[in-house]
Formats: sequence, structure tokens, C-alpha cells
Amino acid sequence: MKILFTFPGQGTQHEGMLQNLPGTTLAQAREVLGSEVDMLDSAASLTHTRAVQLSLLISGVAWARELERRGVSPDIVSGLSIGAYPAAVVAGALEFTDALKLVALRGDLMEQAYPHGYGLTAIMGLTLPQVEQLIEGTETYIANLNAETQIVIAGSDDGMAQVAARALAKGASKAKRLAVSVPSHCELLAAPAQTLAAAFESVTLARPRCAYLSGSTGRVLWQPEKIADDLAMNMARTVRWQEAVISANEREARLAIEMPPGGVLTCLTRQAAWEGETISLERSGVDVAVHLAKRLRA
Repeated sequence: MKILFTFPGQGTQHEGMLQNLPGTTLAQAREVLGSEVDMLDSAASLTHTRAVQLSLLISGVAWARELERRGVSPDIVSGLSIGAYPAAVVAGALEFTDALKLVALRGDLMEQAYPHGYGLTAIMGLTLPQVEQLIEGTETYIANLNAETQIVIAGSDDGMAQVAARALAKGASKAKRLAVSVPSHCELLAAPAQTLAAAFESVTLARPRCAYLSGSTGRVLWQPEKIADDLAMNMARTVRWQEAVISANEREARLAIEMPPGGVLTCLTRQAAWEGETISLERSGVDVAVHLAKRLRA
């Protein structure tokens, strides 16, 4: 039986999320980014994509390292969107210092491409074919396939509002605008993704120590060049979280531990016919995670 570490994407961030992090990860980030680190998780900073993504990277790496210090190491790692970067760091495929620089660039590229008026909206209670029908003629796109009846769309605020109204009229249980200010995971970000891919050419990745499970394809990647492509291009590719969970199930992962912040992936993992236990580290605590991991390994 195996352990899966999961790393959340944008929308889970909150003010003060980098306070009281374990270990030296925050100090390492400060060496690379300077004093910017001290304000990343302020309310004002978290209105910017760069700060949100850097905060999620630092938090994910810090808490995963703390679990490893306590004797809990993953067999598989997977992240949703920006969560793929801390996943790659924890897997040993990407150096943390390189990840900080690439994520800073990633956030800047995404925000500069669409500084305002765009984002993501989650549609709950409808299937993919139903949502595909609703987005016709609205200049919105399918962004995330999180669960069978949780689909996220990307596009302009006006287009998403139109789809949300259609979805509720069609019987959706909820249509929620997410705390993301860019139209991620669709062709609108193809150009920024290509720019980021060029930046990866100067970075050396390694074969991961554990299975790196792509949240974009639902497949395990071992080759460094394929992981680099996955990281660079995932901003423009549909998230297939349900497929990733199914893949982890098939690889006999039976404990999924979601790194802070939040517990969104824990809920989504349960919805994807997960066969084991899944917990949010932020809500359950490190001691509970260590206990469950040791019980699984026994």
C-alpha cells in the first residue's frame, strides 16, 4: 500500500498562510527572493497571481518536508495546477531554488497576459457533456475536470457569468466564481506557457525519487524532459484531477495527504471513487497524518 502527497492549486490561499511554517523552507525562499517573501501572504499581495503561486509552492514544500522529517515519505506525488511545482520539488525532480524562480515567472506571465476581467468558475452538479453545451458561444473554455460533476470553466467575467446563469437554470447545484484572477488551463494561456517552456531550457531536472503523477494527463512521468514539459505547459492544459486520482488508486495508493492550505483536493479525491483514506494536513494535523501513515506501512 502506498502514500500519495497532493498539492493544491490557486483558490485555496489565505492571508497568513506562511506564518509558522516548519523547517527552513521559508528562509531558503528568502535567500532567493529577498524581502518579497515577508509580504507574500499579506491580503494585499494575495490579490496578485505571482504572490499566490509562490505562497502555494513554499507552503507545499515546507509541510511535505516536515512529514518526511517525521518519517513519512510519499510513494506518489501529484499537484493541481501550480501544485505540480511543489510536487516536483518533493519528488526530487526540480530543485527548490529553480522552482522559486520559475513560479515567480509563471505568475508574472499569467497576470500580465490577463491583468483583469478573467478567471475561473466552478460548475457543480452537471456533467461534462452538459457543461460543454452550455459554454457554446460564450468564449469560455473547459479548464478543470475535478470530479464527474465538478467542472471548472475559464474565460472572461462576462462569459463565465453567462454560463453560470445557464448552469443554474439547467439544474446545477452551484456555480461559484473562484479566487483566481486568470483564465487558467485553456488555450488563452498558450503563449505565456510557451515563454515559460523556453525558460525551462536553462534548468536541469532529474529523474524523480518517487512517482510524479501529472494532474494534467493523469499519468505518471519519470523522464525529466516530460516533467519539464508538464510543468511549463500545464497552465494551458485542462486539469484532469479525477483521472489522476484513478491512476493513484490503480497504483495501490491508499492514503492521500493534502498539503496546506485548505482541503479542496481531499474532497475532490473522495469524489473520485478513492479506495483509501484521504486527509487534509491543515485540518487533521501532522500527528494524525503520521499515525495513519505508520498504520498503513505496518
